[in-house]
Amino acid sequence: MKWGILATGNIAKKFASTLRQMEGSGELLTAVGSRNQTSAQAFAEEYQVPRCYGSYEALAADPEVEIVYVATPNNLHYENCLMCLNAGKHVLCEKPFTTNAGEAETLYKLAEEKGLFIMEAFWIRFLPIYSRLWEALSEGLIGRVRHIRCEYGFIAKGARKERKFQSGLGGGALLDIGIYNLGFLHMVTGTAPKAFHSEVHINEYGTDDFSTLNLSYPDGCTAYCAQSIGMIMEREAVIYGEKGTITLKDYQHAQHMEIKVYEGQVYEIDCPFQINGFEYQIEEASRCAAAGKSHSDKFTPEDSLTVLRLMDDIRESWDMKFEYE
Repeated sequence: MKWGILATGNIAKKFASTLRQMEGSGELLTAVGSRNQTSAQAFAEEYQVPRCYGSYEALAADPEVEIVYVATPNNLHYENCLMCLNAGKHVLCEKPFTTNAGEAETLYKLAEEKGLFIMEAFWIRFLPIYSRLWEALSEGLIGRVRHIRCEYGFIAKGARKERKFQSGLGGGALLDIGIYNLGFLHMVTGTAPKAFHSEVHINEYGTDDFSTLNLSYPDGCTAYCAQSIGMIMEREAVIYGEKGTITLKDYQHAQHMEIKVYEGQVYEIDCPFQINGFEYQIEEASRCAAAGKSHSDKFTPEDSLTVLRLMDDIRESWDMKFEYE
């Protein structure tokens, strides 16, 4: 599949590096587009990209590009994905897919109408360790899941702080990293919570830099998560069952998990990456696009929409109106 990358920030660089290491499997980094030619040229030289463009529109118009990875700021995802779909390109868009569920529904519907593939780049969904996790849960190794806990936090500094905090750029801890927590909870439970309670701290930018969530699910399972872009919090997740626990010390980059059966065996399971973890979402997007699918069966539009709708409800509960909505 011939890829184009829209934007040239850090996440785009990681994606480009991954693609370059996958070229033997048929994935080709063909073009890059930025808001200015200088940035595009520098990116192209660093990652040996054949063509570079000084506008997003020019990248979308490249007839050689088959699929576009959208890595622009959160507030631009909707319009950039819309542009790429209208240009006849398949799309893999960085999370959060859009800043609200309504925009996401529009994009999924348009992709289906045009016979094009689109997916949110929720990359951890495709990590090999999670196939092993679902096997363990389906086998009842820890019994019925009663509670789940996960946390994730870091300190944003410098220019990164501006981008992470500004409401006009789709900033805030919930959209930026809370989506990982909520996405993980959805991966385990497979459903939306029936109720939640949230506490939030709003910073001087008018966005959330720390929040906690207590959630309850239809089957009686409960969950707790915390997300921050102003404090360091280890990316740990623990699933508590009636018969044992499953711990992922770094669930976002999970290559190892520990299963402890109460008064029984301890299982240490390792699933190392081939490259850096991004390769699995690339393989899925390429596979689906080549097969003429409009979405992935492994990470469906409804999976993405369930989390986006929940984040909409959470922000509404905070009685906040963000500029990007």
